[in-house]
Amino acid sequence: MGKHKPLVIGIAGGSGSGKTSVTNSIYDVFKDNSVVVIGQDFYYKDQSHLVYEERLETNYDHPLAFDTDLLIAHLKMLLQSKSIEKPIYDYANHTRSNTTVMIEPKDVIIVEGILVLEDVELRSLMDIKLFVDTDADLRIIRRIMRDIKERGRTIDSVVDQYMSVVRPMHNQFIEPTKKYADIIVPEGGHNKVAIDLMVTKIKTILENGTELYYDDDIK
Repeated sequence: MGKHKPLVIGIAGGSGSGKTSVTNSIYDVFKDNSVVVIGQDFYYKDQSHLVYEERLETNYDHPLAFDTDLLIAHLKMLLQSKSIEKPIYDYANHTRSNTTVMIEPKDVIIVEGILVLEDVELRSLMDIKLFVDTDADLRIIRRIMRDIKERGRTIDSVVDQYMSVVRPMHNQFIEPTKKYADIIVPEGGHNKVAIDLMVTKIKTILENGTELYYDDDIK
């Protein structure tokens, strides 16, 4: 006798690509009744062992900045119908917060972040892999607007960070993961057709359940 397995969707893309908009558009259709979103940003490594000045040197766009092992472990727990204590990251202090958020397993799990398709084991847990592909000029404009409005930064600081860290990390680590995607979504949240297709696909799977049926136990 088999068992139902949640549908795992990976949504990757560069900073400012619109992957969060795609994620939110899908989530808003189903709400939290059947969908849970796991943001990779919550899984930055704990840096409490470092002094504050050292934490400021963290390259948040590098694969090594993430506690991918914990993310994989938590995803496997959700696949086994177990709840998790999702970490919270304290951006003001550049380390993991002492508080966590209880996350219950759902029928659909969306794993969203710039590098969710980079790790082979994490990819292997995904049923559908999306890469949100947006031109670099749009991504930098969105990042500038976001960081100035929401994080109180100057244009100079945002552009300097983009040129020295974000752009080279995107080209080295993020862009190459596009080849692992089942679906490439141009223009992110503005691509209503692609989002509607994904929503229809998810509804079909949830309604008939046939594609969620596995004979083997989840490892």
